[in-house]
Amino acid sequence: MQIILLEKVANLGQLGDVVKVKDGYARNFLIPQGKAKRATEVNLKEFEVRRAELEAKQAEIFADAQVRAEKLTGAVIAISQKAGVDGRLFGSVTNADIADAIKAGHGVEVVKAEVRLPNGPLKAIGEYSVEVALHHDVLVEVQIVVSPEA
Repeated sequence: MQIILLEKVANLGQLGDVVKVKDGYARNFLIPQGKAKRATEVNLKEFEVRRAELEAKQAEIFADAQVRAEKLTGAVIAISQKAGVDGRLFGSVTNADIADAIKAGHGVEVVKAEVRLPNGPLKAIGEYSVEVALHHDVLVEVQIVVSPEA
């Protein structure tokens, strides 16, 4: 299916690109989330009329992400969980826990999908370096310190 991208999509293209994707990806993900439209004559003309508006909106989102990134640069987030004597946690620290701790500790709005844990949830006490993707082009390294609950 041919679609017009209404915003930058990772591994696919930039705003305004007309790309061919699988029908299910377009119908079930890109179009419902407002990231793309079908590439018809009418939609192409409508996109050209709205191009400046969409570019301004994307620039605003990018600027907001940069402001949030400045607040998080060099941040150390402390999370305490119940742990055994060997240092393993009873449970784990997930991306939702990290997002909540960032909101509480630094006042920066972070969604759990923005916290990247490539090796899965944290299951032991220690210090971890975690990436927070506030935008496709804005990544911030945050230190997470997991300590045992007293």
